[in-house]
Amino acid sequence: MDSTYSMEERFQLRIDKEEKIEARDWMPDAYRKTLIRQVSQHAHSEIVGMLPESNWITRAPSIKRKLALLAKVQDEGGHGLYLYSATETLGINRDELIEQLHTGKAKYSSIFNYPTLSWADIGAIGWLVDGAAIMNQVALCRTSYGPYARAMVRICKEESFHQRQGYDILLTMCKGSEAQKEMVQDAVNRWWWPSLMMFGPNDDASPNSAQSLKWKIKRLSNDELRQRFVDATVPQAEILGISLPDPLLKYNEKRGQYDFGPIDWDEFFQVVAGNGPCNKERLAARVKAHEEGAWVREASVAYAEKQKNRLLSDVAVA
Repeated sequence: MDSTYSMEERFQLRIDKEEKIEARDWMPDAYRKTLIRQVSQHAHSEIVGMLPESNWITRAPSIKRKLALLAKVQDEGGHGLYLYSATETLGINRDELIEQLHTGKAKYSSIFNYPTLSWADIGAIGWLVDGAAIMNQVALCRTSYGPYARAMVRICKEESFHQRQGYDILLTMCKGSEAQKEMVQDAVNRWWWPSLMMFGPNDDASPNSAQSLKWKIKRLSNDELRQRFVDATVPQAEILGISLPDPLLKYNEKRGQYDFGPIDWDEFFQVVAGNGPCNKERLAARVKAHEEGAWVREASVAYAEKQKNRLLSDVAVA
C-alpha cells in the first residue's frame, strides 16, 4: 500500500474494502476502546439477562416449558462466554471486565432492570427483547472486527430460537382463557417501550454512533434498527390479537413504514444511571453469584495446574 498513507488511513481503507480486522492487526486506540466498551457491554447484558428469567424456571407451567427456559438461560450464559472471550482478544483481562461490571463502571442493557411479574413476561421477553436483540445482532454478524462477528453468527442462531420460544408462549396464552390473554396484554404493555429503548438514543443524541458506523463496528444506526423492529413486530402483534401501547402507532402509506410515538428518554437515562426498578437487585445478585462461585474457579485452576504438572512429568519420564 502507498507509504504516503498514515496508519489510520490504511486502517480505514481496509474497513472500506470490507476486510475483517483481527486481534493481531494494527488498529487505532479509539477503535480498540470502542470495541472493548461495546463487546463487554454486550457480554455483561447476556449474563445479567439470565436473572429476570431464571427465577421462573421452577414456576414454568409444564415440564416442556421448564426445559425450554432452562436451555435458554444456559444459552445466555454461553453467549456471555463467547463475548468475554472476544473482548479478551482486544487485550483486556476478564477479571477486569467483571470488576467493571460489579463496581458499576461498565453498563449493561437497561432492559434487564425491569421485573418479571408473570409467566407472560417470559414470553414478552422472548418475543420483544430477544426480537430487538436479533434485529441488532444480525447486523453485527458483519461487524468489522473478526472475533466479534464470528461470535455473533452462533449467538444469532440461538437468539432466533429464543424469540420463537417467547412468541409461542404468548400465542398459546392468547388462545387460552380471557384471563391469560389479559396477562399477555399487561406484559406487552410493560415491555414494549423498554424494548424500543434497547436500540439506544436517537441518532442525533448518540455521540458515538457516527464513528462506529464509519468503522463499520455498527452497520445500521439506532433509529434505522428501531424502525425495522417496529415494522416487523406490528404484524406479529396482530396475529396474537393484542394491541401495542402506542396510540400514535399507524402505518404510513407514503413511507411504507409504521409511525410511532415519542419515547420517554428520561426513563431510559434514569435506568441507565442506576435508578431503574431492579438495578440494585440485579447487580447484587451478580456480585453474590460471583463471590459464591469463587471455589469453582479456584478448583478449575487447581485441576488445570495438576493436569499440566502430570503431563510435564510424563514427558520427562519418556
